[in-house]
Amino acid sequence: MTYQTVNPYTNELIKTYPDATDADLEDALATGHALYKRWRREDDASERAGQLRRVADIFHQEKDALAANLTKDMGKLITEARAEVELCANIAQYFADKAEDLLKPTPLDNPAGKAYYVKQATGVLVMVEPWNFPYYQIMRVFAPNFILGNPMILKHASNVPASARAFEDAVLRAGALEGSLTNLFINYDQVDKAIADKRVAGVALTGSERGGASVAKSAGMHLKKSSMELGGNDAFIILDDADWNLLRKVAPGARLMNAGQVCCASKRFIVMADKYDDFVSMMVESFSKLVMGDPSNPETTMAPMCATHARDGLQKQLNQAVAAGAKVAYGNKPVDSPGAFLMPTILTDITRDNPAYDQEMFGPVATIYKVNSEDEAIELANDSSYGLGGTIFSQDIEHADELARRIETGMTFINGGWVTMPELPFGGIKNSGYGRELYSLGFDTFANEHLIFDHDH
Repeated sequence: MTYQTVNPYTNELIKTYPDATDADLEDALATGHALYKRWRREDDASERAGQLRRVADIFHQEKDALAANLTKDMGKLITEARAEVELCANIAQYFADKAEDLLKPTPLDNPAGKAYYVKQATGVLVMVEPWNFPYYQIMRVFAPNFILGNPMILKHASNVPASARAFEDAVLRAGALEGSLTNLFINYDQVDKAIADKRVAGVALTGSERGGASVAKSAGMHLKKSSMELGGNDAFIILDDADWNLLRKVAPGARLMNAGQVCCASKRFIVMADKYDDFVSMMVESFSKLVMGDPSNPETTMAPMCATHARDGLQKQLNQAVAAGAKVAYGNKPVDSPGAFLMPTILTDITRDNPAYDQEMFGPVATIYKVNSEDEAIELANDSSYGLGGTIFSQDIEHADELARRIETGMTFINGGWVTMPELPFGGIKNSGYGRELYSLGFDTFANEHLIFDHDH
């Protein structure tokens, strides 16, 4: 596995990084395990909270430099990159501020004695993270587990090594002890080796179904706890009473943020038949106004995809969809650029036997479906291997809330696209994975909820 930064805008190699050795992995395991033992002996969560606040400060103060790494590594629009850095600072600040409450013992009422449980660390964790949000994906796991006292080893995606190093560097400069977060440029055989090691307590992965299944299999074989945040094919349901002024502002961006490379982006737009043509026209108009170009230029509104091989893979999916009968309402034309650009595309008339019906298209491709009733809309939304997120647009909020509960997914958003913040749990069901990140649910994922019962009371 070659760790290197290739600028997605120019397709030029910027830097290649050396692979980590098995000795590097052993050093990280030994250092992390020793740190876990130290933290279990010494209750210094408040000290870690102070260090995490300094991580937040670094992300705030060095926003522009940190954001530039994202743009060079995976082509993120500079405006979106700065927003990601700010989000990471907010997550770090949240878990630092909530540390005392999250670690507070929980009393348990019972008729036989005094009982309570405490949340304790379990050991070294392995993090396997993807390229689409190079800092945010790390911070979702790092911040709560750092407060809890679980040291972490990071195996990041091979195309974002500068971002991985920058995150680790920020943690160390904030005063965190060596081993708190160790970035290693390892391969998947070494990931399996780490998971098998008795010093490792669990593994958190965000990525593809294929990667998740492989890592989850390894974790299961060694009885290690795992959390999986995988792909999505989120439905965006537009009811007849939707606010179209709001819809025009939200729907295109709900699909195209981060060049469409978001697991919980809205990918399947489901519209009532009487509004279908109007919605397709609105989306075509919005897509046609996008400006493809240098992602470091604030005037650019459509970035390249993360790499040419990702673009080519998505183009293959598009070709298969069209060959199976899908119609192109907009896009699907070559882009004259050395970079990893794919023209934003809208597909319609996708039948159930089309391979695109139950695939995740990880890039700037929207699919639009026509339905004749709300029940049909819900049935279509649920007829998916995925269950990560989804959206409902309606001015009847109570009714939208009722419909939201009928959707088989981990998250539903009403009258808006996907949103994330540390106060909200993140995760899905079905082939979108299991477990939650962020909020107290994310804090609990790798905690030992240790019951203590006193017979004398």
